[in-house]
Amino acid sequence: MRTSVVPDLLRVRLSEMIAERMGLHFPPERWGDLERGLVGAAKEFGLADVAACVDWLLSAALTKAQLEVLASHLTVGETYFFREKKTFDALAESILPELIRARRASERRLRIWSAACCTGEEPYSLAILLAQVIPDLADWNVTILATDINDRFLKKAAAGVYGEWSFRESPAWFKERYFQRTADGRYSILPEIKKRVTFAHLNLAGDVFPSLETDTNAMDLIFCRNVLMYFTLPQLQKVVGNLHRALVPDGWLVVSPSECSQVHFSHFAPVNFPSVILYQKSVLKERMPPPWTPPPPSSETVEFVATAGEPPAAWMRPPTETPPLEETTPTEIPLQPQAAAVSFYEQGRYAEAAEVLLASLDSSNAPDPEMASLLARALANQGKLADALAWCERWLAADKLDASGHYLRAMILQELRDPEQARRSLQRAIYLDQEFIVGHFALGNLARDSDKPEEADKHFANALQLLHRCEPGEILPESEGLTAGRLTEIIHSIATLEAAP
Repeated sequence: MRTSVVPDLLRVRLSEMIAERMGLHFPPERWGDLERGLVGAAKEFGLADVAACVDWLLSAALTKAQLEVLASHLTVGETYFFREKKTFDALAESILPELIRARRASERRLRIWSAACCTGEEPYSLAILLAQVIPDLADWNVTILATDINDRFLKKAAAGVYGEWSFRESPAWFKERYFQRTADGRYSILPEIKKRVTFAHLNLAGDVFPSLETDTNAMDLIFCRNVLMYFTLPQLQKVVGNLHRALVPDGWLVVSPSECSQVHFSHFAPVNFPSVILYQKSVLKERMPPPWTPPPPSSETVEFVATAGEPPAAWMRPPTETPPLEETTPTEIPLQPQAAAVSFYEQGRYAEAAEVLLASLDSSNAPDPEMASLLARALANQGKLADALAWCERWLAADKLDASGHYLRAMILQELRDPEQARRSLQRAIYLDQEFIVGHFALGNLARDSDKPEEADKHFANALQLLHRCEPGEILPESEGLTAGRLTEIIHSIATLEAAP
């Protein structure tokens, strides 16, 4: 395949198009990387050379499938198990033990997100690590979400089959303990590990998160390695801000060593471990004066940087066999606190949003649905699921015919790992509003998680039928910004993943 010479003007136009459509950044100093990726893309598209490929890309109305082909050639898909081992040492010896101690006496809940999972080695490494450090893992409510923009990578990840190159920094026993040999000499990950990871398509630069709908909220730990370098500065700032919002207070963000920069992660507290820096969402660091202060009770009513010590890397040894405020009615609530709560929420300052709402909502009468919804979401995004559920129950006790309340209740119940009650709430929402698109979608996801593919297909088909009546840019109700076109793409992507062997 000839590379040919691409004029600088066309390189600029192509770089701008790729940044706009895909969120990938190729400044002049990375044009060499861009053209090297276009060599493979041109071949797959059946074009003569890179110059022809550039001309076509700039003139064609590219489909989602064609953009994914292009993305597969422009992003690095090379990874392996326990890549950057010092990071996993810090997790195993310091971060996870502290999280486990904090949660063991209460909810035993842990949420992890591999936000650019590539072909799956990273999230599976995390699943294996949890099996190593939590002997009673079956008694825990653990979520490991793995997302990527590239459906080809996701399909391979969902298959869970790897060659020798993926194990180049793993001890010999690792393959024997957690994988099965296939007929062609490769290795298939054990079902008990595989089932702990959920794969989904997500574009960090373009999609809405954190969100209950995509399960990208209230994370304890987010891995986002070797992807931020592809973004323009405004995109990077947006993504890092959203990742910050997606974490619970004191949650952790892991980026690659080459991406560490206090300029980009100024809202986080950097924590030094041996040979690696991780970022923590410090409550002390992010507290700022609120734009609105609740009124005082009436007369009738009463930069931190931690340093961790050198931990032993014992986790990689072979496993052993033993495994009350002034009352007002909703109509009397001033707009000022609600606007302040919305502002806090949009900034990811969920605790402050909840504080404002709790000070404003009547403690005895029926809550205003819009404020109850915002409060429940703010609580859920802090990981306070029981409180969020309680506010949904109050809302529905006052208005049992509000489909939105039943839907939000279902989303919270799903996080609480109560699929049967979640399913009943979603069915109630659909009964009350048969065109509730995200409700149909959520029922499909629930059936998929319950290993009921035919039922899932039925619900996804219902959602697609309703989506076809919408404009692609139309924002769907109760979706926190998800458009009809994007949800259509997500459903098609799920079908692709389900087709993986």
